[in-house]
Amino acid sequence: MQLIVGLGNPGAKYLKNRHNIGFMAVDRIAADHGFGPWKSKFQGQISDGQLGREKVILLKPETFMNLSGQSVGEAMRFYKLSPEDVTVIHDEIDLAPGKLRVKQGGGHAGHNGLRSLHQHIGDSYQRVRLGVGHPGRKELVPHYVLQDFAKADADWLDDLMRGISDGAVFLAEGANDRFQNAVAQRVAPARSPTSAAKPQSGAKPSVKPQPKPELEPDEVRSPMQRLIDKFR
Repeated sequence: MQLIVGLGNPGAKYLKNRHNIGFMAVDRIAADHGFGPWKSKFQGQISDGQLGREKVILLKPETFMNLSGQSVGEAMRFYKLSPEDVTVIHDEIDLAPGKLRVKQGGGHAGHNGLRSLHQHIGDSYQRVRLGVGHPGRKELVPHYVLQDFAKADADWLDDLMRGISDGAVFLAEGANDRFQNAVAQRVAPARSPTSAAKPQSGAKPSVKPQPKPELEPDEVRSPMQRLIDKFR
């Protein structure tokens, strides 16, 4: 069994915040892969389903970001899971918008949600880091992540969510390279090789003129000249 956690803050006020991109990701997985309805449990919302061969519990902690570890720890104890069975999806200001990286273990880099997880379950869980960009100055970060995504972000954000859903089975089964490839194909689809230019519709194909055959000497003279030659 796998526990996939999306980090965010509960309530309509935070729904479209950059900090809530983890919630958005697990919502998309649940909707696209036929998971059960969301239910209140473990100080959060859970939905259960199947991704490939894996039984999966999706969790959205409702403790607010800086207490996320309480909810995750409670769910882990109930299902008797280890940190290695947990994947946490969260916003990452040190990645460009739309970029995604998967990482096993490591520090929390000042992220309040991860800091809480470290306190409650340790640091060996897997993270899916979703780039939201950086405001440019450290003191602007708290305000930045608690702001809604801009309208200009809509396209790449939708592509990213579609890619995460496309690759969700690979993520659950531990095929991280294939998961990241599925996301990359949505966010930056491969272009087909440039094909030879085709004539525009209705345009006549260019035809190389054929050289005119050379005329024999008799064919060059006029009929009168040929008649005079007969009587010479």
